[in-house]
Amino acid sequence: MELSWATLSRATSAIAPSLLPFPHPLFPPVSISQRNFKKCRVFCLSTSHSESKDNGMRVSITGATGFIGRRLVQKLLSDNHKVCVLTRSRAKAQLVFPVNNFPEIVIAEEAEWKQCIHSSNAVVNLAGLPISTRWSPEIKKEIKHSRINTTSKVVDLINNGSTDLRPSVLVSATAIGYYGTSETTVFDEKSPSGNDYLSEVCRDWEAKALEVDNGVRLVLIRIGVVLGKDGGALAKMIPLFMMFAGGPLGSGRQWFSWIHLDDLVNLIYEALRNPSYKGVINGTAPHPVKLSEMCEQLGQVVGRPSWLPVPEFALKAVLGEGASVVLEGQRVLPLKAQKLGFSYKYPYVKDALRAIMRES
Repeated sequence: MELSWATLSRATSAIAPSLLPFPHPLFPPVSISQRNFKKCRVFCLSTSHSESKDNGMRVSITGATGFIGRRLVQKLLSDNHKVCVLTRSRAKAQLVFPVNNFPEIVIAEEAEWKQCIHSSNAVVNLAGLPISTRWSPEIKKEIKHSRINTTSKVVDLINNGSTDLRPSVLVSATAIGYYGTSETTVFDEKSPSGNDYLSEVCRDWEAKALEVDNGVRLVLIRIGVVLGKDGGALAKMIPLFMMFAGGPLGSGRQWFSWIHLDDLVNLIYEALRNPSYKGVINGTAPHPVKLSEMCEQLGQVVGRPSWLPVPEFALKAVLGEGASVVLEGQRVLPLKAQKLGFSYKYPYVKDALRAIMRES
């Protein structure tokens, strides 16, 4: 079957950005229609910082409006914890968390971050500019600075508070891009960093988080490709498969280190509550797969063939330098999470995809 350049370009531009190893903050939130909401009065809770676990946690979150953040907020609220959304745009946050539906959420713009962080038991840092675009020198600077600047602000606010006002734990996102790419090497939490651009971003990102006061428990979760129905990779891949246009990128031999959205949220949630969770933890499932297997399994689940591989030259034409991430991939194992006894709901990609497709 002959394919035109235009067809390859459209298919590649739809699929390729979704497979970069940063989930959120890599993937922008699903768009929501504009609606008018009453302006939410921002406040922070002033009761005792050392509130007992029985009464719930107060958690301040950057990146709460993203793919991962939205599900984490829902998880925390369902367990009667309190959430402060740290945002640069109240209007954007109110579109995702309208006050009529989420009256219990505190929405705080930057001037109010300090008050919220100092009245929280925990902070989760998920923010960062999406990288699903062709990398220019300017975009690469923005990708790096958005992660480092937000992390720096959060860490400074924590450190500048008096001891009794500091949260007890900071869970800060990073990514498996830390390890670089390889078709043969197996990476775990003790593996050294790579030497490419994303490795540099992750090293600097983590270094800034490591500046947090040593009295605050720090958890760095290196996140893989996050699978869920309403965002991330699958939100872009499923429509292509339904149109009989899905398939692996490049050779298909590259490794695909993934995690179901629910497992990642549960991992973050456990890291907030369990003092045994410290340092670097890989946020990936225990059974990574080759990209060809991932696409084959997805095709079976949606009832469509995985027959249209996107050639390497087309991917490079769309992503340029960023194409190396999906053309090479990496095999990352979550040894730390397994040692800590974390229980995966979806350890195998086939079960994860089936569960996602069953969601309404």
